[in-house]
Amino acid sequence: MIWEKLLIRQRAVGAIAALSLVLTTTPLHAENAAEITSGSVSGSSTSLALPSRMILPRSVYPVTRMDELVEQPFGERVADPFRWLEADPGKDADVANWIARQNALSAEYLGSLPGRDRFAARIRSFFDYERYGLPRKAGTRYFYSRNSGLQNQSTLWVRRGVNGNQRLLVDPNTWSADGSLALAQWEPSPSGRFLAFAEQEAGSDWRTLRVVEVASGKALEERLSWANDTEIAWIGDEGFLYSRFPAPMAGEDPRAPRFNKSVWYHRVGTGQGEDQQVFATPDHPEWSHKAQVTSDGRWAVVVSEVSTDKRNAIHLIPLEGGQAGSWKAVPLVPEITHHWRMVAGVDNKLWFLTDLGAPEFHLVSIDLARPKAGWSVVVPQRGNKLEGARMIGDRFLLSYLQDGQSVAVMTDRKGRPGKAITLNGIGTASGFGGRPGDPETFYQFSSFATPPAIYRMDLRTGAVSPFAVPKMTFDPADFEVEQRRFASKDGTQVPMYVVRKRSAAKAGKALPTLLYGYGGFDISLTPGFSPVRMAWLDAGGAFALANIRGGGEFGRNWHEAGRRENKQNSFDDFIAAGEYLISEGIAAKGALAIQGASNGGLLVGAVVNQRPDLFAAANPDVGVMDMLRFDRFTSGRFWVDDYGRPDREADWRTLRAYSPYHNISGGKAYPAILVTTGENDDRVVPAHSFKYVAALQAAKIGERPQLLRVETRSGHGAGKPVDKVISSGADVLSFLAYWTGLSAQPGAL
Repeated sequence: MIWEKLLIRQRAVGAIAALSLVLTTTPLHAENAAEITSGSVSGSSTSLALPSRMILPRSVYPVTRMDELVEQPFGERVADPFRWLEADPGKDADVANWIARQNALSAEYLGSLPGRDRFAARIRSFFDYERYGLPRKAGTRYFYSRNSGLQNQSTLWVRRGVNGNQRLLVDPNTWSADGSLALAQWEPSPSGRFLAFAEQEAGSDWRTLRVVEVASGKALEERLSWANDTEIAWIGDEGFLYSRFPAPMAGEDPRAPRFNKSVWYHRVGTGQGEDQQVFATPDHPEWSHKAQVTSDGRWAVVVSEVSTDKRNAIHLIPLEGGQAGSWKAVPLVPEITHHWRMVAGVDNKLWFLTDLGAPEFHLVSIDLARPKAGWSVVVPQRGNKLEGARMIGDRFLLSYLQDGQSVAVMTDRKGRPGKAITLNGIGTASGFGGRPGDPETFYQFSSFATPPAIYRMDLRTGAVSPFAVPKMTFDPADFEVEQRRFASKDGTQVPMYVVRKRSAAKAGKALPTLLYGYGGFDISLTPGFSPVRMAWLDAGGAFALANIRGGGEFGRNWHEAGRRENKQNSFDDFIAAGEYLISEGIAAKGALAIQGASNGGLLVGAVVNQRPDLFAAANPDVGVMDMLRFDRFTSGRFWVDDYGRPDREADWRTLRAYSPYHNISGGKAYPAILVTTGENDDRVVPAHSFKYVAALQAAKIGERPQLLRVETRSGHGAGKPVDKVISSGADVLSFLAYWTGLSAQPGAL
């Protein structure tokens, strides 16, 4: 076979480690592999003599070993020469050295880009405002996060009464010198006496749970390890339920898939060794469980799931009069077939959102004193997707998605419509937390050019007053936010937000444009504020957010139309979005950049392979790039409902057809690509990005750069210190700006 011949030829011209490889065909696929040429480089000490156009000849890239690895799944030969990059860099010196050389190359290149420092300064200026998180009330105390502006991590504050003096309770900025230890989540006990919080280290999805005594501010000694994607559900002030995996065995690969996640009870003041397991399913080790407790403390509600697909089972644990060792779970929804989300519980009555019999969701209730009566519909399905619900005071606050925007509606407990919460302009309202009996709720409003502002609503009068409104150094009115629709390849109308300076929109000037997308896992992208994005807009660029199929903006059908065998629809939608921006004169021709993270990184990699001519530059961030092996690492097994199963032939062929790593098209001019990932990403392991970059750099796809930037002590994105966000944002923006022709000068048009 050609691929094997090339490997023989490679050995003949010298040691593999001395070669710079160039693939000239599309896929990393044995029958179609292209010729390979060789040339020497000077390794990690190479200093770039950057040409005026910032192009990169193949000889500049670090040498990447290519192994003789060819497999034959379902009768088709597939080469995977860069699989060695899947090894743990902490244990494999070759991988660690390869990452170091890639980072050295990208650091030198990115540091040489014009406007990089100006972008960093503008991003910093857009971060530099006092901002608050949504308050939570417990007893007479209010708890909320706060950042003075440029603190690496937001701090946690408490006050007595809504207008009381505030006091610093938890400051994660004191936990580490580089700001990489973050406060991931927190939950006060019902009376406000204690607060449990989670530490996140260096971007990892693993959490260490701790407890602080609120009155004294003293952190207690206990540390609870191996929590991951957990709730903190207090049972009075005595203790709380949380979820964790078993501690890994000695020598176990930290990137291996995890099983047997269960719910545990922790009593305040005791060590983790005394915690009691209260719910597990050893017969279903693939199931994961999280627990909530109703506001009156009568019921623990255990939610079980098997993937990221929004389907789950529900078990109930009656808490009254029992101790942790005697609690018994009873099934309420025993099968994982539909989505159930607890809204509230009062006495023997529980309320849930569910898509059972209602693809756009409805609000239902059940009386546990008369369970045979079954479920009652409180708020029926309506035209828009019912995204969330809370019982606050004596009414429900319902959150709907309408054309991709959130709209809040108030009803009484019988579901009779009341006041709608109206917003000025396109934006997102979120929050609306609280408990039955509360007289108030807090919500947040933000948009593309409006930082989050916190408001308090008096539920008795409906009056809204500001709790924390940021002081801005710019005028949001200078920016125009539109919602448009465009036709995808099959004629489907797809919505898209377009943001740009009002003066540029009025002049009808085509601009360097950054297009962002996701399109997966039933996740909705709604308007929100980003200091990095604002630096792009401030420099005179346009920004577009496409609500492509696969997301959750329009309910179950929109999600189904962009997953598994329909995944190509997501890519077609995104390509059509780019074509629309150019044809409408919003994006200048040859000046369109694209960006996406996680599943969005997959999106970017796939559409670049399919339409490299359409884009000037691309930034796939923490992307899923090897679709034939994604399920073999950490959280990958949870994604099979959205992507399909690589061990099933029909799914494998769908995945093989668009996998970014396997479909790089040699002989075509590719856009400039900056691949970004975090060294501690234990959700989408960085090996996806490593292998993808190695394949890009080995392919004959032109001399625009194909670079890898690996963020140290960082993960999938959550908990990233502000300093790192500014630095990485400046690198990415200056790269995209250079290749789209955008000046980094503030106020440019």
